Amino acid sequence: MSSRSIYRTLRPVLSSSVLSSGLGTRPGLRGHVISHLPTVRFLSSDTSSSATRNNQPKNPIQTSDGKVISTYWGISPTKITKPDGSAWKWNCFQPWDSYKPDVSIDVTKHHKPSNFTDKFAYWTVQTLKIPVQLFFQRKHMCHAMLLETVAAVPGMVGGMLLHLKSLRRFEHSAGWIKALLEEAENERMHLMTFIELSQPKWYERAIVFAVQGVFFNAYFLSYVISPKLAHRITGYLEEEAVNSYTEFLKDIDAGKFENSPAPAIAIDYWRLPKDATLRDVVFVIRADEAHHRDINHYASDIQFRGHELKEAPAPIGYH
Repeated sequence: MSSRSIYRTLRPVLSSSVLSSGLGTRPGLRGHVISHLPTVRFLSSDTSSSATRNNQPKNPIQTSDGKVISTYWGISPTKITKPDGSAWKWNCFQPWDSYKPDVSIDVTKHHKPSNFTDKFAYWTVQTLKIPVQLFFQRKHMCHAMLLETVAAVPGMVGGMLLHLKSLRRFEHSAGWIKALLEEAENERMHLMTFIELSQPKWYERAIVFAVQGVFFNAYFLSYVISPKLAHRITGYLEEEAVNSYTEFLKDIDAGKFENSPAPAIAIDYWRLPKDATLRDVVFVIRADEAHHRDINHYASDIQFRGHELKEAPAPIGYH
């Protein structure tokens, strides 16, 4: 007998028992009844039940191999198409997340250290750069993948801490939470693009695991202690990212690195032409890094002038 049949059979008995005992006149009736009947299941989230199987949506969500993920909650897959009418194939981002980056940005700008905090941030980044250059040298693809696993951390940490601060203080963030999380997501998409071209070796994965663990905690502490220092460090990290991708472009132009076709995910994310190449991808990624450089130096400047980030509108959508 199904759960619903049991409930319909017992309902008159339950009602009369409740009324005769006086429970019906007190609050919390449902809690009392259910607590005395632990074996009766009135509702079920078991996706394998017969009731669920009979009420499956017409188009359940399925994995790539055809297995149904969930039908109980009635969530149907969203049908999204490109402007040309073809199906949208990506779940990691949607068409409205794609954009055409501003590649006219000045990639040579540098913030000259002018005080102790700036100098500390600058030389911290310069020191961290030495072992990275010794290890990767001209292995640009491996270097880029490691770089993006680190570059995606500051935006997430900053956005998370500002989010918690906004909740504690009952105040708005002037868009800085969104701006920093956009930065983190953009950096992650850089990584998702590069892994379409090359897969890291086991020891590179181990390095990423170790570096991410150390860097996340170190950056978290630095942001808690001094957000202006943390943003300045990120600004200098982004400057080095710009320099790194400039070297990547030079080697592609010199024929030292194969200029392979751009992966489909890059073409859709940055709205590149269908015949785009790796050089086009590296070119737009460098522009992204330059924008992140500007945002973080700007955030640090705001706080160096004695203001909070919430006092200045965030550059949301600054690509």
